Amino acid sequence: MTFRTRVSVDAPADLVWGTMSDVARWPEFTPTVTSVRLLDDEPFGPGSRVRVEQPGLPALDWMVTALTPGRSFVWETVAAGVTIAAGHVVEAGERGGAAVELSITRSGLLAPLLALLTGARTRRYVRTEALSLKRRCEPPGRR
Repeated sequence: MTFRTRVSVDAPADLVWGTMSDVARWPEFTPTVTSVRLLDDEPFGPGSRVRVEQPGLPALDWMVTALTPGRSFVWETVAAGVTIAAGHVVEAGERGGAAVELSITRSGLLAPLLALLTGARTRRYVRTEALSLKRRCEPPGRR
C-alpha cells in the first residue's frame, strides 16, 4: 500500500534538496514532526539511523536505505510487523523551480490493517509535510 503526494515548489531544486535532506531541522517547519535525532555520528547517508517523533505516533527509528545526493532518499522502519518505506524525491522543474514527491509504502502481512487504521492520518501527514517544505523553500510572496 502506497500513499504519495507531489507538489511544485517555486525554488531551486538544490535549495529544496538541502532543506529536505537536513532532517534534523524538520521540526522547525512542519507540524507533523516534533523531533528528529540522528543516531549516528556519520553524515546523513545510506545506513544512517534516525529517530523520528510525530504527534500521536510512537517514536520510530528509521534507517536510510538509499540516497542519491541532490535528488532522493528512502528510509525504512518496522512497526507492528509492517515494513514502512518513506520516499523523498526532488526533481528540477520548469523555470528553475522544483517538484517534490513524498511517499509512504507499507508492506507485510498486517500492512492492509495498518493502512485501514492509520491511512487517513498518513495521507494528511504526507501532504502536510510536502506543503510545509514548499512554504519553507519558497520566497515570501510566491507561496
